[in-house]
Parts: sequence; structure tokens; C-alpha cells
Amino acid sequence: MGVDLFGAPVLPGLAYGEGIVGVAEQADLIAAIDAAGLAPFRFQGWLGKRLTASFGWSYDFDRGRFGAADPLPSWLLPLRARAAAFAGLAPDDLVQALLIRYDPGAGIGWHRDRPQFEHVVGISLGEGATLRFRRRRPGGFDRASIDLAPRSVYHLSGEARHGWEHGIAEMAVTRWSITFRSLSEAGRRVAG
Repeated sequence: MGVDLFGAPVLPGLAYGEGIVGVAEQADLIAAIDAAGLAPFRFQGWLGKRLTASFGWSYDFDRGRFGAADPLPSWLLPLRARAAAFAGLAPDDLVQALLIRYDPGAGIGWHRDRPQFEHVVGISLGEGATLRFRRRRPGGFDRASIDLAPRSVYHLSGEARHGWEHGIAEMAVTRWSITFRSLSEAGRRVAG
């Protein structure tokens, strides 16, 4: 779990672990991500610097729509099972996968994941990064952060998922990530 110097969680609802994948597996995952048909992230006509591919379910930020995507590729299923075990979920609960390559200069701004999703389980590959959190309060923001080591995993639920925004500053080197998500009650209603 992400903890501070005194052993307390950095944020309620944030869990963190290292070494979810081995060094050789990391190289295989990076190669598979790069071969997965990544495309620039699109947001209301704007093209982002990070490259992405969604499986299972996706959210189209140009059209403001949530919908079905291609099924999760078989090479993701063993990792999904480990990510689910880390988060205390069943593998089939994690119905969405987002692959991202952050080339130099790419990051991800402050955001909360779409309300159609509930649990967020991320795997960090290639290079470390700092996952930053902020929560608005009168007169400013409360802030927290956790360093994500290569081959690490984090889980956002509860307060960390819903009460805080998160983001990653622009990267100086290439980094990859795999994010698995479960559907929220709102997502299950839309999925029908």
C-alpha cells in the first residue's frame, strides 16, 4: 500500500505494490502495447501526446459517449488476473483495459476517471513516474503523491477514486501503462 513515513496510507482507498511483473515480462508487455494499434488520445478535437488503445469498453471524448470496444486481448488476461487479486476483485470484474504509451513530453492532466467506471487498477511499465493527487478545498488544494516504480501496481477505490483528482506530469522519457477498470453501477446500466 502507498504509505507515508509513519506507515499510514497516503490516501484512503489507495493501495500500492511493486514487482507485479518480472523484468522479462515487462519487456514482452511493452512490445505487445506498442503492437496494439495505439493512436493519439483525442479530446474534443484535440490530439494528445500520449498514445492509447482501449479494450472491453471505451469512452469517446470527442462524442461524449461510452460504449463497447474490442475484447481484451488474450495476452492481457494473466496480468488482469494478478491485478484483480491485488485489488481484491474477481478477474471478470475488470472489464476494461486502457493501454498508454507516454512518449517524452506526454503526461496526463488532472482528472477523475469517467463515472461509468469504478475500480481503477494501474500497472506502470518502463520508467517510474509520480502519481499526483489533489482535492479542492476553500482557498486552494490538498495535495498528495506517490512514486510509481517500474513494474508496480496501484488500486484506486473509495475516497482516492472519487474524492481526489489524479494526474502524471509530462514525462522526460518513454513510459507505458496498463489500466484495468471495473464498471460502476452507472456503467452497468449503460452496458445493459
